[in-house]
Amino acid sequence: MWIADNWKDYEVLDTSDGEKLERWGDYILVRPDPQVIWSTGHDAKEWKQKNGHYHRSVKGGGQWEFFDLPNEWTISYRELTFHLKPFSFKHTGLFPEQAVNWDWCAQKIRAAKEKDPGRELKVLNLFAYTGGATISAANAGANVTHVDASKGMVTWAKENAVSSNIPGDKIRWLVDDCAKFVEREIRRGNTYDGIIMDPPSYGRGPKGEIWKIEESIFPFIELTSKVLSKDPVFFLINSYTTGLQPAVLSYMLNTVLTKKLGGHVVADEIGLPVTRSGLVLPCGASGRWSRDA
Repeated sequence: MWIADNWKDYEVLDTSDGEKLERWGDYILVRPDPQVIWSTGHDAKEWKQKNGHYHRSVKGGGQWEFFDLPNEWTISYRELTFHLKPFSFKHTGLFPEQAVNWDWCAQKIRAAKEKDPGRELKVLNLFAYTGGATISAANAGANVTHVDASKGMVTWAKENAVSSNIPGDKIRWLVDDCAKFVEREIRRGNTYDGIIMDPPSYGRGPKGEIWKIEESIFPFIELTSKVLSKDPVFFLINSYTTGLQPAVLSYMLNTVLTKKLGGHVVADEIGLPVTRSGLVLPCGASGRWSRDA
């Protein structure tokens, strides 16, 4: 498992009874997590010191209950700064486990730049949300195209880029349906040296386009591979869908990329360390293709 264990401003303090107890900077949140099917008590004192608690509803969805929590605050990861705020369906605007993928992409970018200092590396981030991977890649030296169907998420990502002191010319921001954007890039002949995608299990595009990951993901990987440059550096796909296990991600990337380009594919679960138990909370899976091992 790849573990996001380099955080200082975030930690999973404890987990029990379908919930995780988290520290986000100076604030304690309790949020539901479907992976937490165990019951280990609520002995950590922070369970009683929470600033926010998201309660799931038996009818679906849920609502926040707040205890002295600001409307917005920030946390940092390495040199990067992110704005947080509790909003719909338990989210805060950041998936901390993805830091392990941010670090991997940044390492690949820096290694490619070191090998060829004059090379302009272009990275495409699809379903890019609030920009964690975008900002990390830009900070590592890439020029990033950030694509998400939600105007609000793109605006949020721009705020994160400003807070992280990313130069304005390093990121191109687009509110668009990801599949249609890739199709246009193919027609334009535009290519990218690195591709990141974090597709939702289910979603709708700005014009009502329906996305179901089990039906759409393999054709989308095939489509997106057509905008890779002649000497690509990496391709990363992340999934929170239980049916897309690491072996499935590996099979798809090997089928689409390795047979044509060579290189190497690795796939594994990603997770976050749990302070109280010393164990690791699983948080989905990722598949990584790279030119070099």
